[in-house]
Amino acid sequence: MAGRRPRPQRHQAEGRRHRLARWLRALRPRGRRAQLFAPLRGPAAATGDDRPAGQVIGAWGDRRRARIGLLGGSFNPAHAGHRHVAERALRALRLDQVWLLVSPGNPLKPRRGMAPFAERLASARGIADGRRILATDIEARLDSRYTVATLALLHRRFPRACFVLLIGADNLTQLPRWKGWRVLARQTPLAVLPRPGETRRALSGQAAQALARHRRRPGALLRACGTGGHAGWSLVPAREHPASATAIRRAAGIVV
Repeated sequence: MAGRRPRPQRHQAEGRRHRLARWLRALRPRGRRAQLFAPLRGPAAATGDDRPAGQVIGAWGDRRRARIGLLGGSFNPAHAGHRHVAERALRALRLDQVWLLVSPGNPLKPRRGMAPFAERLASARGIADGRRILATDIEARLDSRYTVATLALLHRRFPRACFVLLIGADNLTQLPRWKGWRVLARQTPLAVLPRPGETRRALSGQAAQALARHRRRPGALLRACGTGGHAGWSLVPAREHPASATAIRRAAGIVV
């Protein structure tokens, strides 16, 4: 019985490669999806990182299920107070990790006296443990200067993670000065840690009053995470730590 001659093995392999290439092109995100999944960019994007994979927060995000505290700041320099906040939040909120988000440039802080980004990132890594407390340059790679924008991108890139923003009481007082602060408070839970001389004033301030009906106990703060309702906020009981980056810089004779 006559039939088609079998294709040479080399031609069959080339055909498979062409089909695979077409399949990969079809999977490539386009339009709005391309924006969501585009590589992180910015001043840190071109720098290598030879740390173990478990200590690096992936540039593309992932689908991990985890409760993650976000402690942002200049870390100019990082100090024991930052570590104290991270450890207290891990216990009180039953978090899997705390990420130290080193800001490439805080719009509300002067540039004078600000150490280079690489030095501040190294300082944050110095107080991290590389397992449950991780220092990251992801905000620089996202090319983001505003917390509300950073959080929106993180929610998209890590869609199954439950994020909570960790702030000091002084930042709760300043929250109305932040860009898009009401959107931020609606979409991401806030955990407020006491600060010397700031806590009482923060609890009677504009943000605390505006968000009063969304206040929760620390243990219940993340129960509604991902449900689509208005996020809550909590005051996390903790010892007030006296460490201050400003005081450290002043003691070192650095212009503040």
